[in-house]
Amino acid sequence: MFGSTGFGGSSFMGSNVVTAPTNHNPMKDFEVVSPPDESISCLEFSPASIPQNFLIAGSWDNHVRCWEIDQTGKSIPKSQETMQGPVLDVAWSDDGSKVFMAGCDKMAKCWDLNSNQSIQVAAHDAPIKTCHWIKSHNYSCLMTGSWDKTLKFWDLRQQSPILTINLPERCYCADVEYPVAVVSTASRHLLVYQLENTPSEAKRIESPLKYQHRCVSIFKDKKGMPTGFALGSIEGRVAIQYITPSNPKDNFTFKCHRSNGTNQQYQDIYAVNDIKFHPVHGTLATAGSDGRFSFWDKDSRTKLKTSEQMEQSITACCFNRDGQIFAYAVSYDWSKGHEFNNPQKKNYIFLHSCYEEMKPRQKS
Repeated sequence: MFGSTGFGGSSFMGSNVVTAPTNHNPMKDFEVVSPPDESISCLEFSPASIPQNFLIAGSWDNHVRCWEIDQTGKSIPKSQETMQGPVLDVAWSDDGSKVFMAGCDKMAKCWDLNSNQSIQVAAHDAPIKTCHWIKSHNYSCLMTGSWDKTLKFWDLRQQSPILTINLPERCYCADVEYPVAVVSTASRHLLVYQLENTPSEAKRIESPLKYQHRCVSIFKDKKGMPTGFALGSIEGRVAIQYITPSNPKDNFTFKCHRSNGTNQQYQDIYAVNDIKFHPVHGTLATAGSDGRFSFWDKDSRTKLKTSEQMEQSITACCFNRDGQIFAYAVSYDWSKGHEFNNPQKKNYIFLHSCYEEMKPRQKS
C-alpha cells in the first residue's frame, strides 16, 4: 500500500531524494524526481490492466515523461518522448501498452512503451486540446478535440479519421467514460455524446456556469455507469450536473478556490484547473490556480479537505488505479500573463497518500 513511510536511496542522476519539508512542499508529500522544465499541462496514471503504477506528465517544454512509482512513494524516471510543440493532453490505451499525446503541433502521437517508438496517429488544423482512448466491445479508437472546432475519431490503422464531428466552438475540455463522452467548448457550450456503435451527439446542456469552462470530469453511479459530470470554470466554481437528472434539484454548483482579501469587501477568485473523481470512493478532487487542492463529497455536498497553499498554481491532478495515490502538479498556469512567469521557480509533481482522506462522509 502507498503508505507514509519515507524512502531512501539514490535516484535519477545519482542525486539523493530529499523528503525534508520545505515551503515548496507544505503537505510533506513525496516529490517526483526530475520534473518537467516548464509548466505541466497534464498528468495520467496507468490503467488497472497493468500491475505497476506508471505516471505520465505532459508539459510546455514539448516533452512527455514517464516514471514508475513504487509502493514506497519513490519515483523512477523511465523514458520521455518529444513533440514539436507544447503538450496539452495525454491518455493511456486500455491495455497500458501505449500513451497518446496531443498538443500545439496540431498532431497526436502514439507512444508504444514496449518498443519506445512513437508515430503520428491524428492531425487537426489547429492545436489539439484533448485526447481520449475509447474502448468499446466492437471498436477502439482515439478521440481528439481541437481548437479547429472539430472532434475526430481515429482508428490507429488508418490515415484519415473514421468520423469527424463539427463542434459549435473550439474544444476546451473533454472526458470519456464509455459509453459517454462530454465535450465543452468556448462560449460555454456543453455537448454529451453516446459512443455505442457510432459516436453521435446525445444532447446539449445549457451551461450551469456563467464563466469560461476549464475542466470536466465524468462520474459514475453505484452500478459503475456514467451518469453525470463535474464542470469547473475560471471563476472558482464547480457544477455537478446529471445527464438525465431524476430530480432537477440533483444538479448544483459550489464555490471553491477563493480566498478572502485583507478587508472583507472583496474576494480573490481563482480558476479550477482540474477535476478528478476517486476510482473507489466516487468523491472528487479539484486543483486550483490558488495553489491548493481540495477533496469533496458531492453526495453529502461537503468539503473533506483543503491542502496548504503551494508556491505556484496546481495545474493538473490524477489518481492511480486503486485510489491510493493522488498526484498533483505545481507550476505556473499563465493565469496572470507572461509578466508573472518566474523562470526561477521550479515545477513539481507531488504524490499524496489519499485513500482515507477521500472516504465519503458517513451519513449521521
